[in-house]
Amino acid sequence: MDKIKVGISSEIGLLEGVILHTPGHEVENMTPENAERALYSDILNLSVATKEYVHLKGVLDMVTSTFEVKDLLTGTLENDIIREDLVRRICQQEDSVEEIGFLLEMAAPVLASQLIEGVVLKRDNLTRFLSKERYSMRPLHNFLFTRDASMTLWNEVLIGKMASKVRERESLIMDTIFKNHPALGVQTINPVVKTGNMGSFPGATIEGGDVLIATEDVLVVGTGARTSTQGIDYLIGMIKEKKTSLKHIIVQELPESPESFIHLDMTFTFLDKDKCMVYEPLILKNNKFHTIHITIENGKVTGIKQQKNLLKALSAVGFHLEPVFCGGKQDPWIQEREQWHSGANFFAFAPGKVIGYERNDYTLEEMSNHGFGIVRAIDVIEKKVDLNAYPKVVITIPGSELARGGGGARCMTMPIYRQNIEW
Repeated sequence: MDKIKVGISSEIGLLEGVILHTPGHEVENMTPENAERALYSDILNLSVATKEYVHLKGVLDMVTSTFEVKDLLTGTLENDIIREDLVRRICQQEDSVEEIGFLLEMAAPVLASQLIEGVVLKRDNLTRFLSKERYSMRPLHNFLFTRDASMTLWNEVLIGKMASKVRERESLIMDTIFKNHPALGVQTINPVVKTGNMGSFPGATIEGGDVLIATEDVLVVGTGARTSTQGIDYLIGMIKEKKTSLKHIIVQELPESPESFIHLDMTFTFLDKDKCMVYEPLILKNNKFHTIHITIENGKVTGIKQQKNLLKALSAVGFHLEPVFCGGKQDPWIQEREQWHSGANFFAFAPGKVIGYERNDYTLEEMSNHGFGIVRAIDVIEKKVDLNAYPKVVITIPGSELARGGGGARCMTMPIYRQNIEW
C-alpha cells in the first residue's frame, strides 16, 4: 500500500491531502435536551446538512486527495491487536467495559460505524432499563469538524487534548489511525503521553481550530474556551524539547463567550501570502484580549512580550498581511452576524484559493473588493468554471444547516500534506 504523505508548513500551500468526515447518523442522534451537552446550540437536519456537505467534499475531490475518517478507521481496525487495544481504551475511558466483548465481535466496518455513531444502551438489567440514557457509548456529534482532534504540525501530527469529555474519543480514534493505518504509520505527539524530559501540564487542552501554521517558523495559536494557556505551554515544551532554531508562537486571547469565539479560526484565517480574513473587533480594535509573542531558540524561551494586535505581531516577524474584514467595514452588527455564521472561517487549498460559506454576503463582497473571484461550488463540481483562470478565488458552499453546527470550511477539514510555499 502506498504511503500517504504527511507534512504541513503553512495554512495556504497547495493542498495534496485532507481528512474529512461526511456527517452521518451521529449528527441526528441527539435531542434539543442534550444538544448543549453535545456542544451544539441546536439540532441539525441530517438530510439538509448532507446535501450541503456534498458541495464541500465535491470541490475538495476536484482539487486534492481526500480521505474519510470512517474509511481510515475501518482499515486500521482490520488489525485484530489494534482493534482490541482501541476498543478497550475507549470502553475504559467511557466506563463502558461491559461493551468490550460485544464490540469486538463486530466486523471492522460495522465497528467503525458504531464507534462514531454511538452504541445503543442494552436494557438487560434494571439499572439499564430505568436509565434515561439512550446510549452506552454516545455518538460523536462533532466529528464532522475533523480539524480539532488532530493537527498536522510540520512533519508530525499533534493529537488534540479536547476541552470537553464528549470529544475525547475523537482524539483516541485519530491517534490510533495515524499510528497504525497501513498507509500512515506516523509518530504522533500526544499531550496525554509523557515524552522526553517534558514535565506534566495539568489543565492542558489544545484543539486544532486554535492552531494555525503561518510558516515553518511561526505558529499562531488562540487561547480561550477550548485551548488553555497550559496547552500552549505544552506546545512551548514540545518545541523546546526539539532544540530547534528560532521559532515564534504568537498567542491571541479569545473571549470565553459567545460560542462563536470557540476557536481562533472563527475570527482569523489565512487567505493568501499577503492577505488574511479578520473579525475586526477582536483582531484589530483595542480590547482587553492580549496578543503575546513568544520566541524559542535552541531549547529555551528567549523572549515573551505583548504586542498591540495579531497583525502587528506577525509583521514583527516579517509576515505582512492585508486584512479582509469579515462582514465588511461598514456595520458592526453585520460583522457580528456574519462572524457568528463562520464568516471568518475560510479554508485554503492553494495560495489565494479558498472555500467558505455562500451565506455571508458582506464578507464575500469584501473579498471581491480585494480581488477574489466568487465562484459557486456546484459550478466547480460540474466543471462550468476553470479555477486556473482565477489568480484568487473564493468557492462558496451552501451552509444554512452546516453553519448551525458551529463551524465552517476550515473546521471541517484536517489537511495532512501541503506543498511548501516559496515566500
